[in-house]
Amino acid sequence: MDGEEERRAKRENRESNVHRVDPYGFERPANFDYTSYEDFFSRYLVILTRRAIKWAKLLKGNRGVPKSLKVKRYIRKGIPNEHRALVWMVVSGAQSHMEQNPGYYQKLLEGDKNEKLVDTIKTDMNRTFPDNVRFRKTADPCLQKTLYNVLVAYGHHNQSVGYCQGMNFIAGYLILITRNEEESFWLLDALIGRILPDYYSPEMMGLKTDQEVLGELVKMKVPAVAELMEKHGIMWTLLVSRWFICLFIDILPVEASENLMTVLRIWDCLFYEGSKIIFRVALTLIKHHQAFILEATNFPDICDRFKEITKGPFVTECHTFMQKIFTEPGSLRMATIEKLRETCRANLIAQT
Repeated sequence: MDGEEERRAKRENRESNVHRVDPYGFERPANFDYTSYEDFFSRYLVILTRRAIKWAKLLKGNRGVPKSLKVKRYIRKGIPNEHRALVWMVVSGAQSHMEQNPGYYQKLLEGDKNEKLVDTIKTDMNRTFPDNVRFRKTADPCLQKTLYNVLVAYGHHNQSVGYCQGMNFIAGYLILITRNEEESFWLLDALIGRILPDYYSPEMMGLKTDQEVLGELVKMKVPAVAELMEKHGIMWTLLVSRWFICLFIDILPVEASENLMTVLRIWDCLFYEGSKIIFRVALTLIKHHQAFILEATNFPDICDRFKEITKGPFVTECHTFMQKIFTEPGSLRMATIEKLRETCRANLIAQT
């Protein structure tokens, strides 16, 4: 066997060991780097195993997850897959809301429907995770039906929001993790109703406000990038709106398991610590790549660089990346964010 044949045989062996479809149903691309993935996962598996043992002890005989510095530290280091749905449900308040409203979800599905809402949701079904085999019409079971139910139920539960693009990815992601339709509905309610208020209302005032807040935080923490934005007259909404509205799904690439782990780890903290996690992730991406961004000389170049900073080993090495989001931006108090929100919201209202 010559050198080329030997390399091909090794590559084919790796591809047979690491399935072409990841555990969540996402197809790995043709150029998937199996060598890097195996190297990453062999190291990360040691961390996962250690975390799983500690979480098993914490949750033993207890469905509650008390607020504490210990739990906060555990969550920042990652929730094991087998406990993730339970912990998200408990720490977000979704579990208590579901228990306080038995049968409510089913009533929403059985009730009268707003045909305009239903038609809008149906339009987005085939656009949701086209690279995921579980959302294809040929899948058995096909998660499109589950996704449709969750979105229709939520649209009637929260009529001031109804449905807007971006919610399909969030609901779809929740379904993949919980594998439970009703739990996905209540987690969606926790995110949209409490953790991210006004992100998805018709005016999207919360979303617009938080994009402006990020701009103010960049002025404070990465002033050179803020100056570049002002120099070219670029609004933050043109660069980061999808970061916020999709909560980094479909931004940080999810077609490979290690990318998916990064988004999962972000969401672990989001459900426990709230929306300031989004600012931490955004600031870390910008600050870490400051030199790269500052090389841009025009508007299209800046846009391209903001797309590039969400790719590559910095975001795929999820354990290192999550450590960075709590160190690189420095102190980020919720009181500071709330104060900036008041100012930015008032400015936006004054402009309308």
